[in-house]
Amino acid sequence: MKMFQKMILGVVLIASVNAFAQEFDANLQIKPRYEFRNGYRAPIPYGEAPAQFINSRARLNLNFKQDQFVTKFTMQNVRIWGDVAPNTKSDVNGIQIFEAWAQYNFNEKWSTRIGRQVISYDNQRILGEADWAPQAQSHDAVSVTYKNIKNHLDLGFALNANGESDIAVQYTVATYKAMQYAWYHTELGKLNMSLLFLNTGYENKLTAPIPTPTPELKVDYMQTFGTYMNTKGKSWDGNLWFYGQTGKNNTYSVSAFDAALNFNYAVTDKFKAGLGYEFLSGKGQDNSSTDIKSFNPLFGTNHGLNGYMDYFYVGNHKNSVGLQDAFLKFGYNVNKWQFGLLPHVFNAANTVLDASGNKMDDYLGTEIDFTAGYAVHKFVNLTGGYSQMFASDTMQRLKGGDVDHTNNWGWLCINVNPQIFSYKK
Repeated sequence: MKMFQKMILGVVLIASVNAFAQEFDANLQIKPRYEFRNGYRAPIPYGEAPAQFINSRARLNLNFKQDQFVTKFTMQNVRIWGDVAPNTKSDVNGIQIFEAWAQYNFNEKWSTRIGRQVISYDNQRILGEADWAPQAQSHDAVSVTYKNIKNHLDLGFALNANGESDIAVQYTVATYKAMQYAWYHTELGKLNMSLLFLNTGYENKLTAPIPTPTPELKVDYMQTFGTYMNTKGKSWDGNLWFYGQTGKNNTYSVSAFDAALNFNYAVTDKFKAGLGYEFLSGKGQDNSSTDIKSFNPLFGTNHGLNGYMDYFYVGNHKNSVGLQDAFLKFGYNVNKWQFGLLPHVFNAANTVLDASGNKMDDYLGTEIDFTAGYAVHKFVNLTGGYSQMFASDTMQRLKGGDVDHTNNWGWLCINVNPQIFSYKK
């Protein structure tokens, strides 16, 4: 009954377009992805069988614009095929509101946006949509934007709570209590440069039994700041970034950094090659300091960096020994096909100790990622990939599992994304 009411509401909204809207469009996404996981995110333990499943995202985007007023409303359902029986009366995850924001453009330069929104900048190392994840990533926030021909400034603010309350209660959701950020982008000739300052406040957790009345709820703030720069010539492009972190997290002092350099060259119109290196700081296992020295990419689209098998920084490898990632990139495009080959060589950035307390070799492993894509139709794309990890004993010491086992991962995804309605007055 509820779904029927939603469908009726959608029809009413579309029927109202002729009377009120300047621009209105609706598009649909159906995105199932098959995965074979045999050592994904960590070496598979001895004797365990690989996992196979299909996850799927169904998303409806509604975009509206009239004069200086812009809105976006996105509903989605994320599921694993078979997570409910065929005759079920309810869904495990239900309908999620991925985006729901309103934007007002004061003039050509100033605007503000409020509501559930994607916050994504530059190469998405710190703030990104994380679109690889079926649920992706969005924030409840307010943002203010200033733009002219060569400059772009965004200021953002967020304040989170479990729900309505009359007195202070502990925030129990696994994210920040408060966030503020400033992002500035400018063009300096052929050089594009961005500056980011991000202030994230995490509430220190109270441990049971929690006394009454509730004691003061302290929030520790961590600052992430740095720059991303890119430039390009006729047949080449390059980028670099540096970010530092300071402040406090869960009462501990933070001192960490991330630095990277990438270069790509178009050998032909169809073939492109590149190389790069990234260093993310960490803390050696022989370091007894309580300070946090391991860099945290926070809300980045981390699947696209440091190997597609997600051994590092995709919900893991935090407060660890850091990472050195040296890699090559090869891309080939022909007609409707796209191919990619990305080998990575991983090393620990700090000391790893064996069970006897002896220093181990820094080498963690080599990962080979192969991807392919084909444009089936204007609204349909087929992509897939195969990855294999050749991990060392040091990797096994950090992540467990069995590195002598074949550790690989394969996937196949079809993305259907048609525009189902469009109106422009």
